[in-house]
Amino acid sequence: MNSRRIKTWAWVHKWSSLVCTVFMLLLCITGLPLIFHHEIGHLLGTEVEAPKMPANTPRASLDRVLEKAKALHPDRVVQYVSQPEDDDAIWFVTLTPTPAPTDDFKQVAVDARTGQVLAQPKTDEGFMYVMFKLHVDLFAGLPGMLFLGFMGFLLLVAIVSGVVLYSPFMRKLDFGTVRRERRPRLKWLDLHNLLGIVTLVWAFTVGATGMINTWAELIVKYWQHDQLSALLKPYQGQPTVPAAERGSVQQSLDVALQSAPGMKLSFIAFPGTAFSSPHHNTFFLRGNEPFTSRLLKPVLVDAQTGAITASPRLPWYLTALLVSQPLHFGDYGGMPMQILWAVLDIATIIVLGSGIYLWLKRGHTVSAAAKADHDPHAVHAPLAQPASTATAKAGT
Repeated sequence: MNSRRIKTWAWVHKWSSLVCTVFMLLLCITGLPLIFHHEIGHLLGTEVEAPKMPANTPRASLDRVLEKAKALHPDRVVQYVSQPEDDDAIWFVTLTPTPAPTDDFKQVAVDARTGQVLAQPKTDEGFMYVMFKLHVDLFAGLPGMLFLGFMGFLLLVAIVSGVVLYSPFMRKLDFGTVRRERRPRLKWLDLHNLLGIVTLVWAFTVGATGMINTWAELIVKYWQHDQLSALLKPYQGQPTVPAAERGSVQQSLDVALQSAPGMKLSFIAFPGTAFSSPHHNTFFLRGNEPFTSRLLKPVLVDAQTGAITASPRLPWYLTALLVSQPLHFGDYGGMPMQILWAVLDIATIIVLGSGIYLWLKRGHTVSAAAKADHDPHAVHAPLAQPASTATAKAGT
């Protein structure tokens, strides 16, 4: 590239990195414990576990499970019901004041075999709750999510611009060189560049999936407007089906499972909620393999008659959202992938921290012009800004 293009890319990389680095560092730090949220939950004793019973133990009716949960919170409505992917012995029932999206919810864990209440997990307190909220929306709701999504976009810009700049600025050094005999700032610069280029693909993947996840609420609303509304034209103008007029949820579940052999239930969205309509129990079914378990198939069952109304294919944008969520936290490959994600996350924290260090130390070095006469690598100085997961990725 000519010098003009290099300066342009350097400007893009510097400012995209500077703006997003602190927030990316926060996301990496808070994301580290979230990679092991199940394991930490078991360690802290906050994970609900069902008692051991023979595999052929009969299961309680889902209607009975809902009755037990609602008895604890009679002034609330059931919004969602779900089961852990790795444990079908527990039902988690989410109850809220209204079907509309809200942060005011109670959760009740019910044994799927006995129908007895196991616990009422506290989902709005504790260390993991703070980490989750900081990571997802900075305790600011949708505006916070969209802000972090924009920071993720700047991260991707910094990564791409850093890749473009890596070759011209590293051509005089062998790959992986860390000049340990030189002053601390130069050693950190080399380490910053090395870790950045090594973790390039991971950082781009996590950054992209994280950005997609921040659009979750908007994507769901668009799906409702784009596809769900067309399926619900026959019900247009009708109010949400009252709970007293709804049929058996267990029978509706059986009908939904029979329509998709070989699939399992992921969660149920009740009438009026964000993932359903005012007139349906929507059953989201999943496959049995690590990848297909993330690809959900919605089955809309009329809440009054128990008849299947529709079973549409999810559009590509909603599928992208569902696939990106577990990929973001390394949930596809079990513990080995979680450990790999943690190692790469720690490397990225080092990259981000070293980028901040290099920026703060820039005033204590000799001028770039003077360095250019003695150090062939001096041209890196203007680029050694806080690199988001990127400055590193970029290797600048």
